[in-house]
Amino acid sequence: MTSTKESRPPLSQRLRGLSLEAVGFAVIGGVGFLVNLLVFTACLQASGLIYSAAGVISGAVAIGTNYLGYRFWLYKDRDAASRKREITLFLLFSGIGLLIENGILAFSVHVLGFHSHFSQVIAKNVLGLAAGTVFRFLSYRTWVFKAMPELDDAEVVQEAELLLAAENSRTPAN
Repeated sequence: MTSTKESRPPLSQRLRGLSLEAVGFAVIGGVGFLVNLLVFTACLQASGLIYSAAGVISGAVAIGTNYLGYRFWLYKDRDAASRKREITLFLLFSGIGLLIENGILAFSVHVLGFHSHFSQVIAKNVLGLAAGTVFRFLSYRTWVFKAMPELDDAEVVQEAELLLAAENSRTPAN
């Protein structure tokens, strides 16, 4: 017997869920920003690294921190069947986000001629970060932390039976 009832929630409920997801994304991003800033400052003060090396190190630590927040807090209910795929895509999209941020900085310096420290901070940490964040939000929720498909009761029972059959076939009989 099939149901004629629509399985998707109403638009207002989906938008509310999306806004809560965006707030969670911003919280984790804020933590990542603070980790990036603290590690960047520590690298410069402790070892005297050049800005670009300190930026790469601090960016890598922040990306790792963000992944943990996304996987184990914001997207904990999402499909985690293939962690290797998930981590690969996460690193790929994080890298593209960093390229977007630094591309905007390079464009502002080399094309527009903005050489002051203030203009570079605005280009990298305001415009670049905003563009990179929008890209990462859309790519993470669409391709990295994919929502599990909604199943009706018959599909859930069928999936459970298949999983049990597969598990029983792997378990040796006594």
